Amino acid sequence: MRRSASPYLAAALGVLLFVDVLRVCLPSIITTFGQAAATPAELMGAFALLWFVLALAAPALFRTVGADRIALVAALTLVGSRALLPATGGGPAQLYLASVGLLAGLVWLAGLAANAPTAVPGLVVGLAAGTVLHTALGTYDLVWRGPEQYLLLVPVAVGFVAAQRTVGGPDPDGPARPWFLVGPALLLWGMLAGSPALAATGASYLAGALAGTDRVAVVPPGGALPLTVLVAAAVGLFLVTGLAAERHRPPRWLYPAALVLGTALFAAGWPLALPVAIPLAAAGLGGCLALASTPTAPAPAGTGGAGGSAATTGPNSTNTRRAYATLAGTLVFVVAAIGYYAAYDLGYPNGWLPLLVAVVVATLAIRAPAPAVPVEGVPVGPVPGIAAGPTRTPRRPWSRSVVVAGTSLAVVAGLLTASGAGAADPFDGNRVRLVAYNIRMGFGLDGRFDLPDLTRTIAGQRPDVVVLSEVDRAWLLNGGHDTLALLAARLDMGYHFAPAADPVWGDAVLTRLPVDSAGTVALPAVGAPTGAQALGVVLRVGDRELVVVSTHLQPPPDGGPVEQARTVARYAAELAAGRPLVLAGDLNTQPGEPAFQALLERGLTDALAADRPLPTSPADRPVEQIDHVLVSDGLAPSDITAVPGTASDHLAVALTLTLPLG
Repeated sequence: MRRSASPYLAAALGVLLFVDVLRVCLPSIITTFGQAAATPAELMGAFALLWFVLALAAPALFRTVGADRIALVAALTLVGSRALLPATGGGPAQLYLASVGLLAGLVWLAGLAANAPTAVPGLVVGLAAGTVLHTALGTYDLVWRGPEQYLLLVPVAVGFVAAQRTVGGPDPDGPARPWFLVGPALLLWGMLAGSPALAATGASYLAGALAGTDRVAVVPPGGALPLTVLVAAAVGLFLVTGLAAERHRPPRWLYPAALVLGTALFAAGWPLALPVAIPLAAAGLGGCLALASTPTAPAPAGTGGAGGSAATTGPNSTNTRRAYATLAGTLVFVVAAIGYYAAYDLGYPNGWLPLLVAVVVATLAIRAPAPAVPVEGVPVGPVPGIAAGPTRTPRRPWSRSVVVAGTSLAVVAGLLTASGAGAADPFDGNRVRLVAYNIRMGFGLDGRFDLPDLTRTIAGQRPDVVVLSEVDRAWLLNGGHDTLALLAARLDMGYHFAPAADPVWGDAVLTRLPVDSAGTVALPAVGAPTGAQALGVVLRVGDRELVVVSTHLQPPPDGGPVEQARTVARYAAELAAGRPLVLAGDLNTQPGEPAFQALLERGLTDALAADRPLPTSPADRPVEQIDHVLVSDGLAPSDITAVPGTASDHLAVALTLTLPLG
């Protein structure tokens, strides 16, 4: 292996593995350490931050032990933790093993920074490859699957370790700026530009708008084609701008402007803006990384290298500065990520956080030193110890092949992704089986993203309609899964999804029955940090109509969700207009409480009353009755059950509803 290529290959494969571990570690902090919001958000944030702060001790050891040795040990630890994660079975073992892998990945990045002048091309390729793989897997990552995952993990791990062993010695002239941008790039790529789940969600909102629904996402027509177009555009633009030679770049301000604009559209929370925000941010991020890593003229001895601040202690100081810059950038990642998602527990505006990170990246990119030779053949001024003369802008003869290959693979990955369209079934009877389930973003009590168990819990009831709460379609903190599309595909159902907290977190209705119309209404916040909505779907049951309303009430800090209950009951009654009505979901209130009574006062009936008490939370020792199904007069409930299982922290509620004849 050529030594000049080894940092790029090590960076690409290492980033691929590091992101894989992140997709386990971050949700484990929420589900296992945090116990699904039972632990204060501040404490969860401190736990996550701890591992990033611990990594800051590594550069101090580089001079005595050697950055190359420490980086190799960290690389082996990263590989080992990733390989062992599936065997933990979830729980604390998964949490702490993933945290060790996270720490190892951070130390490896710092060691790579101290030994390689730049790894931006490798970072770009690694992030793009991660998105292609994530897309091909339908966002259901290998780490949550069975033994077949090792067919890909083993060659990646071997290639990574082999490349890391051949990374060259210290390079005193490498700039620190691009290494600082590694952390912000991980955030913006994972949260926005490189998220196939976000692309799928954006495509589904467009499909909903074309179908005439108001802020309701539906399965896009044409299968996986809309997702394919968005992912291929994002990956292709990111590779083109991130790997392009300086002489092929447009004006320096264009990429920073594209990144900031794309992130601003995302931060605004407009569902229909997502298909525009994704490719804009991808092109801008790649261009900013390339601008920040543009080669410059060698600096005089003792200056600390191009792109860095002045220093007088020679190469080792430069290498340490690059390592610290890398770790400082990852601190930006964790603070911004935790800060963004903690807003849904603590209640403050959070859209400015990714936008601020984008502004930082854009500013550093546009302020990066101009290239030493912007046009081939122009001589460089004299540099001590180096003869002046014609110099060429470094070429990357492999970059065009990487762009073509990466974009092609993105197209294939998108086309392989199941759409979960679910054909509408003809229905001649008057009995409908319904399941209401708070799925906790797809994570079970053991902290694992257990899609098979979740599917079995629902499919075992043979439902015609499924009402879901806490549906996550792209949150980076939860691993970036499109839980809704994954479930819909496995249940062979179509879906209607409405946003609550933001465009990718909310409630859904899945069904194989024909859908006549759908809409959503926002519920009053009443001081609750997480938003709430009511999704109304009108189903065709033979020659009759059935109105289904899915909601997840959010109680304010000082009481029950009475005002939200009144609003959703009024909305449901107006939507039904005398037609049979079902209102279901996690209502965060128990029978007899004021919010529950407010629902009954609008003429609804407790469909589960005959089987009370029917506790549903927590799933392993249920004591609270907070998951409900309420119906209008004329709907007869039967075969009621709270389905045992730990695929979520709630139990699913299932029942059969008999519609009146005539």
